[in-house]
Amino acid sequence: MLSLTNDDREIYDEKGTTVIQAAEEAGIYIPRYCYHPGLSIAGNCRICLVDVENSPKLQIACNLPVTDGMVVHTKNDKAESGRKSVLEFLLANHPLDCPVCDQSGECDLQNFYMDFGLYNPRFQEHKVKKRKALQLGPHVMLDQERCILCSRCVRFTDEITDTGEFGIFNRGDSAELGLVPGETLDNPYSANVVDICPVGALTEKDFRFKSRVWYLSGASTVCNGCSQGCNIDLHFLLDRPHLNDGSRIVRVKPRLNQNVNQWWMCDEGRYGFDWMDKDRLEIVRGPSNGANWDQALTEIATMLASSEQENNTNPGTAKTRVGVIASTQLTNEELFLIQKIFKGAQISASVPEDLGTSDDFLIKADKNPNTQGATLLGLTGPNAPKAEQLVETAINGSLDILWVFGHNMVELFGEEKVQLLSENLSLFIFSGTNNNPTTELAHWTLPSAAYVEKDGTFVNCHGRVQRIGRAFPPIGDSREDWRFLLE
Repeated sequence: MLSLTNDDREIYDEKGTTVIQAAEEAGIYIPRYCYHPGLSIAGNCRICLVDVENSPKLQIACNLPVTDGMVVHTKNDKAESGRKSVLEFLLANHPLDCPVCDQSGECDLQNFYMDFGLYNPRFQEHKVKKRKALQLGPHVMLDQERCILCSRCVRFTDEITDTGEFGIFNRGDSAELGLVPGETLDNPYSANVVDICPVGALTEKDFRFKSRVWYLSGASTVCNGCSQGCNIDLHFLLDRPHLNDGSRIVRVKPRLNQNVNQWWMCDEGRYGFDWMDKDRLEIVRGPSNGANWDQALTEIATMLASSEQENNTNPGTAKTRVGVIASTQLTNEELFLIQKIFKGAQISASVPEDLGTSDDFLIKADKNPNTQGATLLGLTGPNAPKAEQLVETAINGSLDILWVFGHNMVELFGEEKVQLLSENLSLFIFSGTNNNPTTELAHWTLPSAAYVEKDGTFVNCHGRVQRIGRAFPPIGDSREDWRFLLE
């Protein structure tokens, strides 16, 4: 361990640690553009200048290793004067786009100018004009004039995705960021370059001009797109719950968790939230028009109690009267309730599903967030009954009641079999978030809250228990699964 003094504070760190890392661990923030803890060090923006005693000139903190006895000043007049000069160069050709730039409000150019810039402009020449609003791929737009050539995006595509779409071309004030000729920014993690861009050069096509960032509310949760369970922040408009396109979620950003997804997330998860506001179930449907929650819960509870009483009276016919097809999209708490409430019934969370794409980074073939939680509860795995078995049992007349959570049974087993379920069962219940052909054949359809509309926990594929948080109330008359299960 090495001892150094940083802004009159003595701190200790390991050999090989850089000044910017040592300062961050001590809670001292040093401005940066090109430096990112998940990427290699480029040292080209020069905004992280610090004053090191006994050094003839200012040093960049991102590439300077700590030494024993080093004395560093990050906020004295010399350091801030150096940063002010660097900032003046960076802004020399920067366009005055703040009124129309999506990055405005969370832009490090704005923030650092207010922190230590505030200089009187001396640049009298015409700014260099470059190309604006270039579509690089399905999700990302580029404004070359705003780019400060920090090279974060270049290093991301070189080091993280290993796809190498970006390059910096030309020299001097003609240098510009662009795609390698013939390339398109269409890798599975392409939108991460927007997250790491410190200015407004790279923006999301889907988010452009939707909202000013200071109007957005946020909530921390977990992505339900696959079993990796990437940590994310949802951004939405609290005072305008629906935009013109009907969506409540305005954008999704990865949330740092070194043990799960680090700083990144895939595009599939980022843009996979359109189901949240499309064709949602919002009212209870029953055998008669005007059904409501009280009628549904009363009738369902009465028939469940009757089935339980029959099982107790005729033990020879027990164990097959009630079946439940649960879902690995449900939380641990809801799966636990299903297991307790339907004790003695046949319960399965194992349904036939086509596995999706996967890679050796974040994307997993299992597109459910809580398969591991269901497995730990014994609802999936080799010893758990399969959904196919429950369907055949019901069609053969050995089940009176079947409750399906979220699954489109028509897609899984075909319309003919689901029609037989509707005809042969005394009670066929579907609860879920979205309309599908199964909702038309169920005797009762109960609208469920989406996972961002409730609290609970998932277990990801690595066995890590992670909390999901309620971002906003359930839509329409839908309710959390745990709530109506308790009722």
